[in-house]
Amino acid sequence: MDGGTLYSIGELARRTGLTVKTIRFYSDRGIVTPTDRTPAGYRRYGPDAVARLALVRTLRELGLGLDAIRRVTDRERTLGQVAAEHAAALDVQIGILRLQRAVLTTAARRDPTFEEMERMHQLATLSEAERRRLVDEFLDVVFGGRSGGTGHAAVRRTMTPELPDNPTEEQVAAWVELAELSLDPEFRVAVRNLVADHVPDPPESSANPPRPDVVAVTRELVGTAVQSGLSPESPQADPVVATLTAGCALALGHPDDAPLHGRLLQRLETANDPRRDRYFDLLAVINGWPAPEPLAPVIDWSVKALRIRTARHGNSIHPA
Repeated sequence: MDGGTLYSIGELARRTGLTVKTIRFYSDRGIVTPTDRTPAGYRRYGPDAVARLALVRTLRELGLGLDAIRRVTDRERTLGQVAAEHAAALDVQIGILRLQRAVLTTAARRDPTFEEMERMHQLATLSEAERRRLVDEFLDVVFGGRSGGTGHAAVRRTMTPELPDNPTEEQVAAWVELAELSLDPEFRVAVRNLVADHVPDPPESSANPPRPDVVAVTRELVGTAVQSGLSPESPQADPVVATLTAGCALALGHPDDAPLHGRLLQRLETANDPRRDRYFDLLAVINGWPAPEPLAPVIDWSVKALRIRTARHGNSIHPA
């Protein structure tokens, strides 16, 4: 093509697929400028206008604004610099859209009230610092002012959600539900009771170590029986129950007697709260951890087995 060839707006429109109105608009904004004008005042454009308009069309389809495009065409900024800036802006927009979609998806499942919808939106849009304050306040209540000690710190870490910088919609929805759960006064009391039975006060030391978690002991000793489908009412469950009470007695340093059996049953009944499993399910989603095994089936089985044998033998689990 002859480098001296000039095109009218109509010819540019045919070559680029853009409308005459659009090309005139870009020309008025200084993004593509005429090389010359006819004696009648009509604009004429050089061959580079075709390539420039193709670039403009591509950048517009990618969502760049006209000001950013003009800086590229005027060589004020490189194409790579503007692309990086726009990609960063898109990341922010995508994050906002992800939050919005997560809230709307959660709302669609719940059919919330106006007040509940507003709370969900507020929780989803908290800043990192605001989320941290909410979580710390919940854990401060749960741990009842206990401080210090490696056991305390470790348990607290296992209960701390850490929403990533670019969460998925599933993680956002999990965060909203977990935050709502952590604000529930009844749930706070229930979790505080669980922690109080496990974390000593004053803080643990070599002379005052953290108490063994009887729920963990129960899961270890009863899990196989539950998985096998053994009925807690069955006589074949008697050895499992005997192993359970003996294991908890050893862990707690108490005789395997009626007071220990009563304490074990009370402890498991306290822990038998489906909201606990739900909290740790949500926590795993937020933190990207493997899904935890549910405790409810093991605790349900154990509580039922202990109650049956308590009723059968009086205060003790085992016959005299």
